[in-house]
Amino acid sequence: MKSKYAHVLMLLAAFAAFLPVMAVDFVLDSYVRVRERVLLQQSVDAVASRVQATAYDAISSLRRILAESPSLCTPSFIANVHRQMELSLYLKQVLVENADGVQYCDALGKDVKYSPLSRPLSVPNQTETIEVAKYADLRIPALKVTQAFGTTRKVSAFVPILAAEPDSLLNGLRPTSMMRVSLTDGAEIVTVGDPKAYDNRGDIEFVTAESFAGELPIRVTAAVPFAMVRADYGDLDASFTVVAALMCGAFLILALQYVRRSDLPAFDLERAIAAGELKPYYQPVINLRTGALAGCEVLCRWEKKSGEVVPPGAFIDYAEVTGLALPMTVSLMQQVKADLSALCGDMPELKISINLFEGHFRDGTVVDDVHTIFSNSAISFRQLVFEITERKPLEKMAQAQSVIAGLHALGCKLAMVDAGTGHSNLAYLQTLGVDVVKIDRVFVDMIKPEGAPVPVLDGLIAMARDLGTEIVAEGVETEAQALYLRARGVVQAQGYLFAPALKAGAFRDLARALNAPVVLPGLVQVSAA
Repeated sequence: MKSKYAHVLMLLAAFAAFLPVMAVDFVLDSYVRVRERVLLQQSVDAVASRVQATAYDAISSLRRILAESPSLCTPSFIANVHRQMELSLYLKQVLVENADGVQYCDALGKDVKYSPLSRPLSVPNQTETIEVAKYADLRIPALKVTQAFGTTRKVSAFVPILAAEPDSLLNGLRPTSMMRVSLTDGAEIVTVGDPKAYDNRGDIEFVTAESFAGELPIRVTAAVPFAMVRADYGDLDASFTVVAALMCGAFLILALQYVRRSDLPAFDLERAIAAGELKPYYQPVINLRTGALAGCEVLCRWEKKSGEVVPPGAFIDYAEVTGLALPMTVSLMQQVKADLSALCGDMPELKISINLFEGHFRDGTVVDDVHTIFSNSAISFRQLVFEITERKPLEKMAQAQSVIAGLHALGCKLAMVDAGTGHSNLAYLQTLGVDVVKIDRVFVDMIKPEGAPVPVLDGLIAMARDLGTEIVAEGVETEAQALYLRARGVVQAQGYLFAPALKAGAFRDLARALNAPVVLPGLVQVSAA
C-alpha cells in the first residue's frame, strides 16, 4: 500500500515540477489581458467622460436659456441664446421647431440644416431627450438635445459628440485598435480604426473595454487584437521561464506540505454550478392593496443529486469570496429566462428581482450578461430589478456607478436591500440612483399586534417616499404587519404570510391563480392585477 502511495506521489511530484514552466504562457497571457484591458479602459473612460461633459453642457445651457426666456423667438430669447453660446465651449446652435420639424427661429438667423441619424432616446432622471444628427458641415455627428416647450414646440441644442477630430480617439492606442461611440440601442455615432476585424472576429480573441457616458444612453467600446498586443511582450517569456524553473522546487515542497496538512471539506460548488444543481426559487411579492402578485425575488438553492437541498447561507459567502458568485448568477439568470419567459409575456407588469454581489460591481461584465441573456426573451429589461446586497460594501464607487448606469440604460431598475442595516449607507439611495428600497425584516418585526407606531420604520418609509423610490417590505409574517404597512402607503411586501420561496412550477401556478381574470355575472371581464 505504501509503495502504491509513493508511486502516486512521485507522479504528482513530476507533474508539479513541470507545471510552473507549462503555466508560463498562461500566466503571461493573463497578465497581458489584464494590463492591456486596464489601459484600454482608461482610454474609453476618458472618451465617455468627454462625451458626458459635452452632453450635460448642452443640457445646462438649454435649461438656462429656457429659465431666462418667458417666450420663444423674441429678441430677449435670442440674446439669451447668444449669451449661452459665448459661455459654452461646445454649443453650436439652438433651434425652435414644432413636432413636424417646421423651424420657427434659431440662434444664427438662418435655416438649420440637419438630418436625424437615430431616434430620440430619453435620459434617465432628466426631462430632455437626445438623438444623433448630421449637422451642417461638421465632420462628425452632433448630439441634438431637445426639451419640450408647451405642447406644440420644442427647443433643441446642437453640440458635436466630440470636440476633437475623430482620429484623436486612437491617440495612445495601437494602430490596430478600434474605437466606437454608439447609442445603447445600437445606433452607431462614430467609429475610428478598422471595425471590420472586430465585427467579423469569429474565433479571433480581442482585448476589449467598454464604458457608458454617465446615465446617458451612450456607449464607448474599444478593441485591439490580442495577438498584436501579446507580441510586444515576447521578451518576458524567457524571464518568466527562468523564474518558473527556479521556483519549481520551492513550489513542489510547499504543495506537498499543503497536501499533507490540509484537511479541507469537499466543497464542490464549481462542479455544482456547471451541473445545474443550483436552482432558482421564487419568493412571491404581493400587492397589499389588490392581493395580486406584483413579482418575485429570485433566491438560490443547491439541490444535490441525493435530494438534499442546501440553503444559501451555507454556500453564498464561499461563492462570493471565490468569485463563483459571478457564474452562479449567470446560471440563475439563464434558468429564470427558461422558467418565467412565458409567464412574463402574459403578465408584462410582473417584476423579477435578482441579487447582485459586490463582485458584480467591480467586474462590470454583468451588464453584457444581462443584455445577452434577456435581449431575445419574452422577459423585458423593464421587468428586471437588480438588488444590491450588503455582504460587502461597494468600494469602487466609480465602477459601481458605471455598472448601474449600464443597467439603467438597458431599462432595468436597481433596489437597495436591507436599507438602514449592515453596510448600507443611506446616501447610496441618492448617489447610486436606486429605484426601489427594500425594508429589512428587522424593522418589520418591530410592528406589534396592537398597531403602536414604529418611528424607525415610519422614518424609513417617509424617506423612501421623499426620494421617489418604490418600497418593498421583507419578512412579513403576520396580518397585523401587512395592515400596518398598507396603512402607511407600502404597496408591495413579501414573506411567509403570503408564501415561502417556491419552485418554478408552483410559482407559475400561484401567479396565474392570483392574477387570473375575474368574470362577474353580467359585467365585462376584469383582471385581478
